[in-house]
Amino acid sequence: MKAKKDRKIFFFLNHPAHYHLFKNIINRFIKDGFAVKVGIVKKDVLEDLVREEKWDYINLFPEGRRPKNLPIILTALINLFKAEIRLLRAVWKFRPSVIAGTEGTLAHSGFVLRIPTVLFNEDDTKPTPENYIFYPFASKLVLPECCDKGMWQKKRASYPGYHELAYLHPKYFTPDEKVIERFNPRKEKYFILRLADLSASHDVGKKGISDSLATQIIGLLSRHGRVFITSERPLKKDFEKFRICIDPRDIFHALYYAELLIADSQTMSAEAAVLGTPSLRFNDFVGKLGYLNELERKYELTYGIKTADPQKLLDKINELIKDPKTKTHWRNKRKIMIVETIDVAEYFYDVLRVQFTK
Repeated sequence: MKAKKDRKIFFFLNHPAHYHLFKNIINRFIKDGFAVKVGIVKKDVLEDLVREEKWDYINLFPEGRRPKNLPIILTALINLFKAEIRLLRAVWKFRPSVIAGTEGTLAHSGFVLRIPTVLFNEDDTKPTPENYIFYPFASKLVLPECCDKGMWQKKRASYPGYHELAYLHPKYFTPDEKVIERFNPRKEKYFILRLADLSASHDVGKKGISDSLATQIIGLLSRHGRVFITSERPLKKDFEKFRICIDPRDIFHALYYAELLIADSQTMSAEAAVLGTPSLRFNDFVGKLGYLNELERKYELTYGIKTADPQKLLDKINELIKDPKTKTHWRNKRKIMIVETIDVAEYFYDVLRVQFTK
């Protein structure tokens, strides 16, 4: 272990969602005089977001992490090999006292270089089995209490809350209605449809919202307000007119004021839920992830519907949009959830800070 005075920490972000997750923590460390290095990949607007923060960063995958025209499993293996080499090289060059991020490969770099590595995750291990090759090498695992405890109990730090609260807790996020005027100038009632890519290694064989189902959803919602689509995957020509024209940094304001989110994305469904916006998620991960199960069963802020039953999704959409008090109910349920959870960003900071005293 390095001397206590060597206050250097390396973060790795491989998705814009991880920028939001760690933004408050990274800025807190910088404010407190720590030397911070941020490793990133080419993914959507991630580099733009990091650059605007004026962080010291390095793009380890300027070409992106997805070789074209290859099967997902082969892509995952190639990515793993490249990530192992590039992360090890970057960490060795910076020589931090602590490594942090969601990327499991970080644990291997930390183990080889004998640097404490803290992994942050909110997915249960069973639906994301790749964790079995990373978790044994991590120094600390930071997981919500609702995640399965499995064999990692001795090295885990648990907390009552969710990743999304690290940036969407009322302490850190204040909704701005003026943002809505940029894409919805008449301030009409609106709904958001989120279409995920589902091309990660743990997405193999998983299904979500098909184009034909999306067409049905749009037809149903359009009778009650405007429909906006945000998508990771290429949109068919007929859907382009629904694409939301908004700065990606403003999506949380759009989510907050939306009447409803329909998505095959886990993260955005949880983001809407902690903002007090009803979310319906439709994919093959339904029922398998503890944090979404808790948001659904304990707080009733989101609903998961399996892909075998698309009619159930359409029926639930109908039920929610016909009740004029739906949004009020969700705001009240959100208040209860906020009271019963913690300041997640503060907790993450404390978990990392203590690593420098060991």
